Amino acid sequence: MLGIHGDNAPMNTEHPAFVWTIAGSDSGGGAGIQADLATIQDLGCHGCSVVTTVTAQSSVAVTLVEPVSAAMLMAQLTTLLSDLPPKAIKIGLLADQTQVALLADWIASFKIHYPSVPVIVDPVMVASCGDALAVDNCQDIKSAAKSALDFKPFKGLIELITPNVLELGRLTHSDVSTKAQFAAAALALSQSLDCSVLAKGGDVSFGSTDILENTHAKTHDNTYAQTQANAHNSNGWDLELAEDYLVCHQVRASSKLHQNGRFWLASQRVNTRHNHGSGCTLSSAIAAVLAQGFVLQDAVVVAKAYVSQGLSAAIGLGQGPGPLARTGWPNNLSRYAKINLCDGNYISHHLNQHLDVRSDLVATVLSATDQATAQVRIASTPPQNILSHGFKVLDADLGVYPVVSDLTMLESLLAAGVKTLQLRIKTDISELTTAELAESDLGKSALSRCESGEPELIGSELEAQIQTAIALGKHFNAQLFINDHWQLAIKYHAFGVHLGQEDLAVTDLAAIQAAGLALGISSHSYFELLLAHQYSPSYIALGHIFPTTTKQMPSAPQGLAKLKHYVALLQDHYPLVAIGGIDLTNLAKVKATGVGNIAVVRAITKAKDPLAAFAELSQAWEQCSLSEELAVKHELGAKHE
Repeated sequence: MLGIHGDNAPMNTEHPAFVWTIAGSDSGGGAGIQADLATIQDLGCHGCSVVTTVTAQSSVAVTLVEPVSAAMLMAQLTTLLSDLPPKAIKIGLLADQTQVALLADWIASFKIHYPSVPVIVDPVMVASCGDALAVDNCQDIKSAAKSALDFKPFKGLIELITPNVLELGRLTHSDVSTKAQFAAAALALSQSLDCSVLAKGGDVSFGSTDILENTHAKTHDNTYAQTQANAHNSNGWDLELAEDYLVCHQVRASSKLHQNGRFWLASQRVNTRHNHGSGCTLSSAIAAVLAQGFVLQDAVVVAKAYVSQGLSAAIGLGQGPGPLARTGWPNNLSRYAKINLCDGNYISHHLNQHLDVRSDLVATVLSATDQATAQVRIASTPPQNILSHGFKVLDADLGVYPVVSDLTMLESLLAAGVKTLQLRIKTDISELTTAELAESDLGKSALSRCESGEPELIGSELEAQIQTAIALGKHFNAQLFINDHWQLAIKYHAFGVHLGQEDLAVTDLAAIQAAGLALGISSHSYFELLLAHQYSPSYIALGHIFPTTTKQMPSAPQGLAKLKHYVALLQDHYPLVAIGGIDLTNLAKVKATGVGNIAVVRAITKAKDPLAAFAELSQAWEQCSLSEELAVKHELGAKHE
């Protein structure tokens, strides 16, 4: 099922995920239920709707807002659930506090049977034209704009709320005139509702002395002009960017690094008046991406890119602001936000965990002074300022890329002509299974010396093995990457280093770059691959694709559909390496996603004859490449006939 945008649509199954939108009807078709359903379909899901409110509106005015009855609201929910249960729910316009209470009670019951279905709330209060939407039992629409619904009944029941600057100020009863106040209010809202918050800064009116009073009164026709006129009074905001603040709260299936992190997401501001329904589009896009198995941080960055893409292609239909264009799954890397990590607490916590000698049995850890220096650098310096030129550029064709932990196997593969390998020596007991500990001399000595208080000997053994491996790599003129142990890789002039996401927080990347080493970075999601991209590495590893037992993973297997998305986004920028559970049985399916390279662990290290296994894998991969090339030539030939 490719959808209306062909190759730009997600690679979906014949049975698309069901996404519900619980929101108001926009008779003009640019926002509300209408925008939600268009977005959900555009991103490869099937949309179902529960109408809360009927509005009489166009692109220039809202003239009447009329809630549906409580009986009708509940009947829609009950009828849908009996036949089309959702994979994600987006909640938009709620007409009054009664609807908030009814829906909160329903979600509480729903979550008993569907605890993992995410619920996203977009607290709509004002239409793009400036008119209020939530009537709150008030006949005067303008008067209703002065009040705000209380969303506390949703506490602990929702995964994310997406207020804009006006809504954030009213929900927290706080001044959000400056960027710092905006971030503080988002954190406070997260704590009060026990959920993640995406505070949207795209509609900030720069120079306004009271955002809460002025934002809803300004139409989108004059926002850009206001921005330029007040360029010297931006209250901490970057005038060229649309900056959102993401506060994560116990995000399921996310890396421990990010599940409670806080991030600024910055995209280039799009200068257009045609942004009707942008908030509805963003929240429904988040729900659609979540419904397809992506984690929350992924859904946010994909949806933000989708909105940016839609704003750039938007056109006017009526006399007022036009709706966003529906442009398919965003595969243009320039549309994705830059991510700035701004939670120093999680960095400090991870430094303490990662560099604890008891949990990391390597004597090459940083000194206390180095740790403090690294923490200051990480907390205050974004990746683009550390690395202005990126890392060594590799040939895109790495092919089959073995990852081994044994020097004997490493040497035999090098002698057989393998040109790209990785040495991954496990030194953290938490990563070793009982069987591996029993079989591994390094594991045995790690345990015994940890118990005897002599971890420094582990460092000597490790250093000797890495030194030998690097010498072998040079002797056979191979691209040998050292996993994790970057200090030793620099010391003995390795070809490259491979790091996990958690290692980025405690590694001196500038030192690796200055030493001329190549850098590979692992990623397990859109969010992590965007973070990897910001360091301009030599290659990016994408995984784990299939279930694997080689190490404990916090995330679920990514699968082929996600891999295809990642490849579409990054294939023109980096060599990409798929990793995790890949062997002869699934190799052709992996190749069909378009990824250029595969890293293999068990398919070689657990084989009776590792050299024969590598040769067989390489031959199969080359045959897949040849078949793909012939298919492309056949397709091009058919078009010219």
